[in-house]
Amino acid sequence: MSKRDYYEVLGVERTVTEVELKKSFRRLAMKYHPDRCPDDPQAQEKFKEAKEAYEVLSDAQKRSMYDQYGHAAFEGGMGGGRAGGFGDMGDIFGDIFGDIFGGGRSRQPRRGADLRYIMELDLEEAVFGVEKTIEIPTQVSCHHCNGTGSADGKTVTCKTCHGHGRVRMQNGIFSIQQACPHCGGSGRAIEKPCKACRGEGMLDERRTLSVRIPEGVDNGDRIRLNGQGEAGPGGAPAGDLYVEVRVREHKIFQRDGNDLYCELPIRFTQAALGAELPVPTLDGEVSITVPPETQTGQQFRLRGRGVKSVRSGRAGDLICRVVVETPVRLTKAQRELFEQLESTFADGEAEKHQPQAKTWVDGVKQFWSRVTSQVS
Repeated sequence: MSKRDYYEVLGVERTVTEVELKKSFRRLAMKYHPDRCPDDPQAQEKFKEAKEAYEVLSDAQKRSMYDQYGHAAFEGGMGGGRAGGFGDMGDIFGDIFGDIFGGGRSRQPRRGADLRYIMELDLEEAVFGVEKTIEIPTQVSCHHCNGTGSADGKTVTCKTCHGHGRVRMQNGIFSIQQACPHCGGSGRAIEKPCKACRGEGMLDERRTLSVRIPEGVDNGDRIRLNGQGEAGPGGAPAGDLYVEVRVREHKIFQRDGNDLYCELPIRFTQAALGAELPVPTLDGEVSITVPPETQTGQQFRLRGRGVKSVRSGRAGDLICRVVVETPVRLTKAQRELFEQLESTFADGEAEKHQPQAKTWVDGVKQFWSRVTSQVS
């Protein structure tokens, strides 16, 4: 049985933000969680389905793979792990179910936020790979207080939650626990805030990083740099940095997957008589043979002259599309030669020299025949 689309399961659009995604999953979890519906197997299946969808879409790397390959991304080990199951509930959903049911890891500091950086590349850089230096604005752990936010390194028991890290709130018939808003769930508070970071434990900083872009990347591909995101609060681990690729338009080539396309302009005489023509490729110039009587739109495929796949390593093809150009700025002698050529096409024999025109004329005749029959 095929699985439902993860975005459909959670009732969200494909452009959903992390906050909206969590909100949607929280709503479904409140409705279908097994603790609330112990005697309803259908509700438990819906909860499991929603949990599997959220596990994938809330992870930036898994979401990117799912957007490209769908459910196939996690079959046969492709995704480096399998979505679904209940065994890792505390690791994945501690913050959500802590709010709903009073559990979770309230005293454990959360990791820093992930960051995204858009990197624009020329086609050549994307094809052959490149090393780039980037500068990103981020937050780092305050070196004055080692990320604690305390000037003297000391903390006291939080007076709001009395060291428990959580406070209980009444919401209708439900009694809900949530992280203490004063201490952030740590159970400890700062009496003497650090002057450098004002007790936040983090400072704004611009960081310079060197990023290696592998050969063959394309629009939307992302490179993950572990631990290069924002610093976590209270000395917690930093988030990750995702470098997303945007490839600029090229003057000669257009890319479609691993194949490259280009137009090959040729003269009227070259199309009629045939010619040996140079063609630019990623590996240098090569020659192709254009046979006599070539028409505009005819394509020539050069195997293995496209882009090498970043995943499989297999190179695509280069497809050249012929464009026959009408000569301009003719000299008197050239014009006379064309007039002599035109005079050789007798009225009765012109169609045999124009295969596309003959097809067009036949189509026009059939069209008028249908119109005439309908009018009459």
